[in-house]
Amino acid sequence: MLLLGFLSVLLGVTVLLFGTFGPRNARLPLERRRPATGEPVTGLTRLTGAASEALARFLERKGWSRTLETALERAGMKLSPADFVILVASSTLLAVLAGALLAGPWLGVLLTPAGPLGAKVLIGVKQGKRRRAFADQLDDTLQLLAGGLRAGHSLLRAIDAVSHEADSPTAEEFARVVNETRLGRDLNDALDQTALRMQSEDFSWVAQAIGVHREVGGDLSEVLDEVGHTIRERNQIRRQVLALSAEGKMSAYVLLALPLVVLGILMLTSPSYVVRFVESPLGFVMMGAAVVMMVIGSLWLRKIVSFKF
Repeated sequence: MLLLGFLSVLLGVTVLLFGTFGPRNARLPLERRRPATGEPVTGLTRLTGAASEALARFLERKGWSRTLETALERAGMKLSPADFVILVASSTLLAVLAGALLAGPWLGVLLTPAGPLGAKVLIGVKQGKRRRAFADQLDDTLQLLAGGLRAGHSLLRAIDAVSHEADSPTAEEFARVVNETRLGRDLNDALDQTALRMQSEDFSWVAQAIGVHREVGGDLSEVLDEVGHTIRERNQIRRQVLALSAEGKMSAYVLLALPLVVLGILMLTSPSYVVRFVESPLGFVMMGAAVVMMVIGSLWLRKIVSFKF
């Protein structure tokens, strides 16, 4: 019965999320439709739309909307803050219900932070992946810029060409720079904001070189070649550091995964042994202490294998 209840809750939440944020079928453009026909508005659509609007107003009133929007933007997640909060809340509710159905209310309470913590970890991972991709593509980006300038294009036209020819996320960031300058923003400010958004010290050098060139003149393509040479050497050193620290990182992953693997094996081979942890308050205290020690150990290992240069 518990398994049946859990599957029912999981199916219901899945249908709700898919109906709200799932893919939409392709429809004809608005100008090709008949005036009398319109999109049917269901009760679920009205409910989710009202909840999203109310949540957006609440986040804006509390001043959290801009912070969350910036974090999602840096992670490359094309979601509004309200929609993201709804997804996190749904995931948290699902985790709580699953824990309560499988092992009782205490486990559901312990799994309550799983949704917010998982969302924070997801955003951090996607931000780091996007920053690393931008840094790896910067060398090719500077070569494209220098080639466009040698071909006789203006600086803004060369940046626009990079936005069409480069890979993501460089293409997205340079397209944003072009759009901002077309709306009246200064090019130096747009480039500085890109360096700040991507947290790229190398690109901040590029922005400074472009800013100095706009003030004093000179051959910008040659300057970009010199900056690109410096960035290539820095990337080579960074890749060497990552290769040398890969063994330590793998050891940290194994040490962190080992308790979970042992717990999974015990649940398969001797479930009665594991069930004792959820039958008394002392078991929950021991599990909480284990989680705290694993968090401390993971932070310690992360500090050991992380290098800043």
